[in-house]
Amino acid sequence: MSLTEQILSQLPGNPLDGLRKTDSLWQAIKEDTLPIPMVVKESQAPLTTVDWDVVICGGTLGILIGTALAKLGWRVALIERGILRGREQEWNISRQELEVFIELNLLSEAELEKAIATQYNPARVSFLGGSEVWVRDVLNIGIDPVFLLGTLKSKFLAAGGKLFENTPFSGAVVHPDGVILEAAGGLKTRLLIDAMGNFSPIVQQVRQGEKPDGVCLVVGSCAKGYPHNETGDLIASFTPIQNQCQYFWEAFPARDGRTTYLFTYLDADNSRPSLEFFFEEYLRLLPEYQSVELSQLQFERVLFGFFPSYRKNPIRMPWNRILPVGDSSGNQSPVSFGGFGAMVRHLKRLTEGIHEALQTDALSQNALALLQPYQPNIAVTWLFQRTMGVGVDQKVDPNQINQLLSGVFQAMEQLGDDVLRPFLQDVVQFPALTKTLIKTLFTKPGIVLQIIPQVGLVMLLDWMVHYINLGAYTALDRLGTALEPFRKKLPPLGRYYCDRFVQAWQYGSGSDYRK
Repeated sequence: MSLTEQILSQLPGNPLDGLRKTDSLWQAIKEDTLPIPMVVKESQAPLTTVDWDVVICGGTLGILIGTALAKLGWRVALIERGILRGREQEWNISRQELEVFIELNLLSEAELEKAIATQYNPARVSFLGGSEVWVRDVLNIGIDPVFLLGTLKSKFLAAGGKLFENTPFSGAVVHPDGVILEAAGGLKTRLLIDAMGNFSPIVQQVRQGEKPDGVCLVVGSCAKGYPHNETGDLIASFTPIQNQCQYFWEAFPARDGRTTYLFTYLDADNSRPSLEFFFEEYLRLLPEYQSVELSQLQFERVLFGFFPSYRKNPIRMPWNRILPVGDSSGNQSPVSFGGFGAMVRHLKRLTEGIHEALQTDALSQNALALLQPYQPNIAVTWLFQRTMGVGVDQKVDPNQINQLLSGVFQAMEQLGDDVLRPFLQDVVQFPALTKTLIKTLFTKPGIVLQIIPQVGLVMLLDWMVHYINLGAYTALDRLGTALEPFRKKLPPLGRYYCDRFVQAWQYGSGSDYRK
């Protein structure tokens, strides 16, 4: 019996079965055997009446937008395939990002403080053979999902929202004046929001079996019995490339122990390892990583999953009146793989945009596409993701990735917090990126040159286009600020379109970042 089987079989809820079920999905993606659902159809017959302004599919993160829209007075329904309840594992985020809950009147100051389950400082960035970089107040807040979602659920219902639990999405028909869902007896809505995540059946239908360009495998656990440690790791590596993977680690204190993750970036080639193999690697290396014997640990729960990402993003819906948000949209960094943090970062932008779209009836395919625009600061991270992994048959120095990342982070640390801190929060800005590239090129020229054969010339040229666009969006963001008096004088529909372009420049340049 493997270590994975021994440990997971002792935990409640039979996580070993869950791991193997997730592995089956991962294997189907690698083999191109995942069935393509056909859940959305079109009809030219008008509905004439609708019951809801918005129906949101997927409640775990959809409740954030749902509550914000309900508080603005819109008729909102939310369907969730199970019971809407947060998981036990905290969501890590930085303090300033939480201010949006106050701004949108989703939480009071007291409720926000109560939602914070853990806090720690400082956090480390470390790579084999390099010096350690320490930062404070970055992703050091652990939010209690049970309290957060429970509080938002109550406020959603109090604002007039309707929640349909144990109601999976099964299909929808798009009509000229609305969308009718098969769920809950046929919900009729002006707008359908897809918040069902990476494996949304709507998104799977649009992608038509397209293989992801990048995948992040993640396994981990929360356990008691570690030596006392109030610090965390944002990203750490202490091994060279092995099994054609560079292993990265993350760790931080949790309310009921210490959470540790092992993750790696790779493609979806059929020869890539299974999650169960990766979990075995996690257990093999965990004692060395945390200076503890497995026999000393009391495992509270385990975590595992994989996060696909696509270079052709954000995804473009072929229908009117359907808007993907969060991981469904694909509009998240391939390095940080989305989730709660990505949703919170765009929560105000999406709430304002959806509100204006409903006011002006800007619900066509083209109008809604402006709510999930191209963002060059996300597009440039594809090169970063590619440099953090190796191809199946690639021959590279086993220490190349560690050396490169160590050099880059040393350069950012020397350039100061204005460069380092936004990057660690998944915000890429043109001035900071340019400074980092120049400094790394002059201080570690040999390491930088090794990137070219690793990622390929085509990828580098593609990256250059996004890098130039990042600079252009930075300039356009300043123009957007200057246009504010003009925008206020536009008619509502013109204001909607102008606002979307201005927000695209702001977020696409990383100018939305708050210190």
